[in-house]
Amino acid sequence: MTYGIEFVPGNVNVKQVVNFCKLAESKDIDFAWITNHYNNRHCYPTLAAIAQATTTLKMGPGIMNAFTDTPAAMASFFCTLNEISDGRAVLGIGPGDLSTLPKLAINAEKPVARLEEAVLQIRKLCAGEEVKKSGMQFFDYDGAKLTGVNLPDKKKGVPIYIGAQGPKVLELAGKVGDGALINASNPKDFHIAIPIIKKASDAVGKKNFDIGAYTAMSIDQSEKKARNAAKIVAAFIAAGSPEALLTRHGLDLANVAKIKAALGKFDFKTVGELV
Repeated sequence: MTYGIEFVPGNVNVKQVVNFCKLAESKDIDFAWITNHYNNRHCYPTLAAIAQATTTLKMGPGIMNAFTDTPAAMASFFCTLNEISDGRAVLGIGPGDLSTLPKLAINAEKPVARLEEAVLQIRKLCAGEEVKKSGMQFFDYDGAKLTGVNLPDKKKGVPIYIGAQGPKVLELAGKVGDGALINASNPKDFHIAIPIIKKASDAVGKKNFDIGAYTAMSIDQSEKKARNAAKIVAAFIAAGSPEALLTRHGLDLANVAKIKAALGKFDFKTVGELV
């Protein structure tokens, strides 16, 4: 079993995140994930700073998506971070935060199909291939190739972790990913998720698939402050969860819709009242 920690570079600055990661490494934490939200500090330079300040910690974005970033940009980023970190980079990618993308005037249609194409193209680019037209719907590259980067070791390739919750993305994770980052830690979610992933990974002959459980922790001397901070995280998780998962946990769908609307306005006061 390995352990990871995720940071949101919003209320803490990059230097603080780097120091936290150095501390995490000293306590034998295996992974550091940096969230990717347009309204916070960008994960790319933050991860580069972490790479230069650590020696054993693996690191990656938690998570990118194929709406705000292209496969070519993500492949180039991965290779660069992998070089800076001496081979410790990993790549987290998912279908996208459907509660945030509309604010960016992005119509998030067919997120699962788009995600699959992105993963396939990232792997080809990081293998040094010249990616030619193949009839893809979203990223039908015409001669794209990474020419000015150090490519990852061919045996290792790109360790891609798929951010997943719903059955379609869980299945896709098992099919094309090396691991899954499941935005949950309740056992009932894993009783459903693991068989879906295993069936898909077995179908393609994949072994040693890594599954991550996400647990949010909020620490403060004030219990009230700690709880209020945790509410925001819980709200984002609920807002991005499929209806089947929400129903499984007995959550009111109408209330979740209100939470999603409040998050879209960054109205965290209302969010705190609804959670």
